[in-house]
Amino acid sequence: MPSTAESQTPLDFAGVRALAADDMRSVDALIRHRLSSDVVLINQIAEHIIAGGGKRLRPMLHVLAARAAGYQGAEHAKLAAIIEFIHTSTLLHDDVVDESDMRRGRKTANALWGNAASVLVGDFLYSRSFQLMVELDDMRIMRILANTTNTIAEGEVLQLLNIGNADVDEAAYLAVIERKTAVLFAAATELGGVLGGLPADQVAALRRYGMELGYAFQIADDLLDYVSDADTLGKNIGDDLAEGKPTLPLIYAMQTADADQLKSLRHAIEHGGLDSLDRIIEAIRDSGALDRVHARAVSHAVAAREALAVLPASAHRDALAALADYSVERRF
Repeated sequence: MPSTAESQTPLDFAGVRALAADDMRSVDALIRHRLSSDVVLINQIAEHIIAGGGKRLRPMLHVLAARAAGYQGAEHAKLAAIIEFIHTSTLLHDDVVDESDMRRGRKTANALWGNAASVLVGDFLYSRSFQLMVELDDMRIMRILANTTNTIAEGEVLQLLNIGNADVDEAAYLAVIERKTAVLFAAATELGGVLGGLPADQVAALRRYGMELGYAFQIADDLLDYVSDADTLGKNIGDDLAEGKPTLPLIYAMQTADADQLKSLRHAIEHGGLDSLDRIIEAIRDSGALDRVHARAVSHAVAAREALAVLPASAHRDALAALADYSVERRF
């Protein structure tokens, strides 16, 4: 049970990281060990990825969920590494597809080593994750992760089909972020419950928490693309627009735009580029879309917190709840 002091003082992100620190040191050590290869280029790109930092949110979600589920073993570190490998491989592939040259304020692997190397090292990370899955020798775990990686691939293709399509609606947008982002969050937290041997309803609640958190996180991330900048977010404002991605701020803005604004918004999505970025951002802000998007993200964060109610009270459950708040209030 959490102490009275813990209950009265909500955790911030630094507090969550501190709670997970010992577990995450084990995860980071395992990641470094299992990324090593006899192929020099793989090591170079892997070291670039590790040095790039990032908050390792997905593996941290898993270790927190496992501890919230009462798990006392060490296999959660291996599962957390698997989750990070899957996530990182998708980033390598995404940067190639999006022709991105910066991530988290640093040059992307494809900008430094080329598209072919990035795709192939992404494949290496995928296959390494499946090697680790086999070592766990648990068909339930392998089924969850195999289904998750397949769903992520579907999400990548769906997003590709949506690029440059100004007729994408909210349902189509949500279908992409469910597959691309939320399912990996959901797998990370569900697997924590599986490791902890929780009853089915509590495992399902952890999965629901992860899914709602994933929605909140990605919707908030798409919002930040129009209110942040390279120094704080790690990418330039309007990058999604430049790639012709019809994210929720654009979708909401088009619903209330006047004829001239609608024409500009549709043209921006269909043709990409940032020729009229200032006008587009003004149209989005004038439409009230940013407040609507934030409210939508908050609704998912609230649903995530509510899903945790069936779990036993603990500091780790409190940390998961704090991450729901962080997902929509963060400023990188």
